[in-house]
Amino acid sequence: MKLKRSYFTGPSLDDLELFEEQLEDAGISTPQIHVLSLDDKSLSDHPHLHEVQSFMKQDVVHKSILGAVVGSGLASTLLLMTFSFELVSTTAGWMPVVFLSVVILGFSTWLGGFIGIQTPNYKFARFEKILAEERHVFFVDLEPKQEKILEQILKLHPNLDRAGTEEGLPHWLVSLQCKVGMIRHS
Repeated sequence: MKLKRSYFTGPSLDDLELFEEQLEDAGISTPQIHVLSLDDKSLSDHPHLHEVQSFMKQDVVHKSILGAVVGSGLASTLLLMTFSFELVSTTAGWMPVVFLSVVILGFSTWLGGFIGIQTPNYKFARFEKILAEERHVFFVDLEPKQEKILEQILKLHPNLDRAGTEEGLPHWLVSLQCKVGMIRHS
């Protein structure tokens, strides 16, 4: 089951910190809540805010996966053409062709990641203008039963603007993050 991700924007990290604390007090776990901001200095002054990791601000994972898909296609095409046209010699065998296929797959994955590290995360690209205006993006991944909690607490924060919804993280990943966090903080 995937959670529902709700996005909000706000001008004040103080208000977002209070919003996060209220959500956590109502039973929403910290791994479900994130804040995206270009003002890393101010975020460090709000240690309670669960900020988006700098690695996740870039599109490394998404572009690496795309690179791996392209590389798989290229490697498969090479293997299929080699088999179809009977290009394998009896002395060398399949080893050089398989090795080249693995190199193509690895290079394509690496190239995708290299492009991704220079590209903003595709899920956050739509917020570039808002972030440039020194506003902050707050998002929370919720189970259906938790949405009422969000609506109640949201009424206490008139400075927050809704910025959309989308499919969130898988439930199992949030559960794993909660368990790892409990181990790490105990």
